[in-house]
Parts: sequence; structure tokens; C-alpha cells
Amino acid sequence: MNRLETLRKHLKEGKVYRRADLLPYTNAPDRHLAVLVSEGKLSKMAQGVYYVSRASVFGITPPEDKALVKAFLKDDKFLILSPTMYTMLGVGATQLYNERIVYNHKRHGTMVLGGRKFRFHHKQNFPARLTEEYLLVDLVSNINKLAEDQPALLENVKRKASVMNKTVLAKAVKQYGSIQAKKFFSSILAKSVSNG
Repeated sequence: MNRLETLRKHLKEGKVYRRADLLPYTNAPDRHLAVLVSEGKLSKMAQGVYYVSRASVFGITPPEDKALVKAFLKDDKFLILSPTMYTMLGVGATQLYNERIVYNHKRHGTMVLGGRKFRFHHKQNFPARLTEEYLLVDLVSNINKLAEDQPALLENVKRKASVMNKTVLAKAVKQYGSIQAKKFFSSILAKSVSNG
């Protein structure tokens, strides 16, 4: 079996690979990768990042955002969210945003991966997974960037925060909130302590 066939057999449908992951299976990586891309077996997502196409009844399925970002960053310490997720909080956010924000420790700037736009934000602190408290704090931290009725949204955030678990919310504010968010939540959290 030649090395191109060895490489072809190693590839798993629906998986994202970095070029470096494939080097053990080929003696001519650039040539072999070019052949596989021209055949449609691989899709180039970004410099050095490839996706093994997976067919479904709806056609070729794109790679999951998480797998794509993990291969790109060579790291799994990141959090992906979209401002559209603020609509799930029930605070009156209604706008839909066609962007994905990636909080991470390595990159900053906008990148197109697999035809999708990702805005990478270098950030010191973010949770391993998304929580309602974190999303609420993130909304207030980014309120100036939102195409919403901001005063009305903040009033609704106050109401929402008043019925949430104050200990968990206070921890999220302290760990992840911007100066603006800390200032905004301080009066709400102080009221709950004085009422408690």
C-alpha cells in the first residue's frame, strides 16, 4: 500500500485535522493533501486545518464549530458563544447575530474557518462551559456592542438578576465581569444582601 492510501485509510469522516496530525501517515504531505482536497475527500478550512467531509441526507455536513476551533487553536481551552444566545435569557434581547465569539488564551482578531467567521477574543477568565449567570454577565459586559434598546434591556436584566441565585451570580460577576458589569450588578447584589 502506498503512503497516499495509508493516509486515506487513516482519515475519519467528520473529523478535523491539523496538517501536523497527518504527517506520520505520509511521506509527501503537501502533495497528498492537495490530491485529497482535489478529490473532495478533504476540505481545507484554514491554513494547516483540514476537514474530512461527511455526507448526510442533506448533503455534506460542515464540521462542528468546537472541533474546528480546537484544531485551529491546538487547544481546548476556549468558550464559543454568539450574542444571539442572549435571546435565551428572557430579558428582551431579540436581535440575531451572524457571528461566533471565541474567548480563548491565545488568539485575537477575526478569522474565517471553513467559510464561517469567528471573532477571537484573548481573555484571561471564562468558564469551561456556558451558564445562564455567565451569559447574563457577558451581556452586560458587552451591552454597548448590541443593536438593542439598551436601557430597556438593562432594566430587564435587573429584574432577571433579582430572582437568580445571588451567590452564583455574584461569583460570575466577580470572576468574569467587566468593570462596567461589576458596577452594574453591585447595587443589585448589595440589595439582596441587605434584604437577606
